[in-house]
Amino acid sequence: MQLVRGLHNVHSAPAGCVATIGNFDGVHLGHQKILERLRARGKALGLPSCVIIFEPQPLEYFRPDAAPVRLTRLRDKLQLFAAAGIDQVLCIAFNRQFQQLSAEGFVNRVLVQALNVKHLQVGDDFRFGCDRTGDYAYLQEAGARLGFAVEPTKTVTLDGQRISSTLIRNLLAQGDLAGAAKLLGRPYRIQGRVMHGLKLGRTLGAPTANIQLKRRHAPLRGVYVVKAQLADGRWLPGVANIGMRPSVEQQNKIAHLEVHLLEFSEELYGQRLAVEFCQKLRDEEKFATLPELQAAIAEDIRFAREYWKQHRV
Repeated sequence: MQLVRGLHNVHSAPAGCVATIGNFDGVHLGHQKILERLRARGKALGLPSCVIIFEPQPLEYFRPDAAPVRLTRLRDKLQLFAAAGIDQVLCIAFNRQFQQLSAEGFVNRVLVQALNVKHLQVGDDFRFGCDRTGDYAYLQEAGARLGFAVEPTKTVTLDGQRISSTLIRNLLAQGDLAGAAKLLGRPYRIQGRVMHGLKLGRTLGAPTANIQLKRRHAPLRGVYVVKAQLADGRWLPGVANIGMRPSVEQQNKIAHLEVHLLEFSEELYGQRLAVEFCQKLRDEEKFATLPELQAAIAEDIRFAREYWKQHRV
């Protein structure tokens, strides 16, 4: 799969492409159906498939404090696109200059000049362009005039529920990992690089791999039974805390993920870990003293060991 950052780096195929536009946060089952349909349309037309995304996501640009927490970072999203068989991802910087682009300018500059789109899939509630003046009807009119077809993406439901990133966020926040996994089509995971931390876990008898998430919030918070995949492919059982570490840092504004791998003592600094959340044990708590925190951690580890006695990694 080819990643193209910015319109200036696009080299469109002479025959064009089939494309879709969206945030695709989580790349859940609904998104996967869209990608599957896009690939099928591309195959039928003999054209490559392209997914158009924006960084930051539009709501993160306009209202950063109100934007929902992401389920997947860009790196994870790209891996999922590649696994879905997408040929190209165009990542456009959503900035002041792009925000001022009119609906007509978006169609001409992005869809026609840059990508030479021949078939476009978007939701029938899709809005675009400066002040959101462009809509599905405008795209149909423009497509008929400029030579590309427009197809609405259909809502995907499971057990009578519309699959959405918002619903998955709510399930994760409630600790319903099984429900979230059902809509994602896979267990929920977070990936990141192991950083040097405070190393407090060592003094408490539970050394942890510290993964800074580089964001203020995470889709879930608390203590969880997890399993983690190392860079060499090994999966190991563990227990993790994700959140703001209120017992350790008073002014912390960045979410952290700390993973204690059971019966493991190798150095992990600099490695990327994929952490899969299996069962929630408790909410994140603020303990008055370190001995209280140490006792809680010991109990979390005991529960995790019991869990892994009954489940396979």
